[in-house]
Amino acid sequence: MFNIIKTRLRQKHRTIAYPKQPPSLPDRFRGFPLLGSGVCAEGCAACSEVCPTNAVTSEKSGGLQLDMGKCVLCGKCAEGCPAGLITFSKDHRLAASTREACVAIAGQAPPLASPLPPKLLSLFKRSLKIRVVSAGGCNACEADINVLSTIVFDIGRFGIQYVASPRHADAMLVTGAAPRNMHAAIKKTYDAIPDPKIVIAIGACAISGGLFAGHTQECAGVAALVPVDLFIPGCPPHPITILDGLLRILDTIKGSEPPRGSVIHQADNLLNNHD
Repeated sequence: MFNIIKTRLRQKHRTIAYPKQPPSLPDRFRGFPLLGSGVCAEGCAACSEVCPTNAVTSEKSGGLQLDMGKCVLCGKCAEGCPAGLITFSKDHRLAASTREACVAIAGQAPPLASPLPPKLLSLFKRSLKIRVVSAGGCNACEADINVLSTIVFDIGRFGIQYVASPRHADAMLVTGAAPRNMHAAIKKTYDAIPDPKIVIAIGACAISGGLFAGHTQECAGVAALVPVDLFIPGCPPHPITILDGLLRILDTIKGSEPPRGSVIHQADNLLNNHD
């Protein structure tokens, strides 16, 4: 017993302070892309040619676009761009309320995920029960979803909880490319959740099909099967990115924030100064 108490005291408080403080992310973390507005070389398509999911498009006028709903964050486009017009920030805020807002455009900052409508917010803000559906996932997104229930992230402190039965759920969270043999399960789970309800698509596979887009056995995203209220890009998205999206639709994160892509070293500087 004394050894357990001693170990617990040595570990100290392990739950992260986010969202009260910015998160501390590893140096290799790739977040929201920063697209330069410079002019691409005529005929250059180096970035789009190396992209495994066709997430990057470029025009002669320099109009770069990167669809985060397709992006697997491999970084090949940034490495392959001879003009250096593509970089990835450490901005973890990738969640979007619409499919269109997942697309990064040179010189523009798409809107962040917005809170649920007032009626839904009044119901779910203090208690959101989620039924997770793994629809052909590789278990990467599933692992980062599961880790949110650990002591480090502790989503229970926000009133968010995973449930086993869709009858007890307020929301359906889908991962994976949703192959044909999962279509019936997705639709039945959606129908079993009492109204009103919301749907969350997590990861490139669930949003667009990801690396499997165009395959005869997938549907190019779960939005083709059920209406989606929140898109959280990534392959897989970082647990902080998932938590950020959930807290935004619950209107837990408030106050003025810098545009997407500008949150780069803020968290590290804050933590270093605190130490």
